Amino acid sequence: MIHTDGIDTRKRIQQLSHACLQWQMDGRKNTMAAENDIVLIYMEEKPLVFARIEAIAADHKPDWYHVDLLFLQIPLQVVTWILKDAYINGEPYTMGGQSMRLELVKSPALPAPVDADAAPPADKETGKRPPGTASGGKIISLADMKKSR
Repeated sequence: MIHTDGIDTRKRIQQLSHACLQWQMDGRKNTMAAENDIVLIYMEEKPLVFARIEAIAADHKPDWYHVDLLFLQIPLQVVTWILKDAYINGEPYTMGGQSMRLELVKSPALPAPVDADAAPPADKETGKRPPGTASGGKIISLADMKKSR
């Protein structure tokens, strides 16, 4: 069935289920993995593979979802698993008689950028800054090194 705005009923249901899923995630302080998140998949409590969640769509059963996963391995592989929301949240489950679990991967914090204004002042006698500070490091051009070979 097509609505007057041109959106198919199935598409509208997917949009609403995704909005509902987002609302559930917000209520759980974003512990549930979402589209584009990276997860680590465990089998029998051993890390198996990293995967990116490509899509999450509601299943016809309440609290179950079709989860498209891109396995980050060679060769790349896309699979669709039907999982409960609790399993997407990281609770263990079984697949083919083996214990499985998804764990949301959080990116480690990046070091704060060094502000040149905040760098320690240059030594009064030598006029040099300590090594490793904003203006105290040496810039090496890899292109120049390649040309000189």
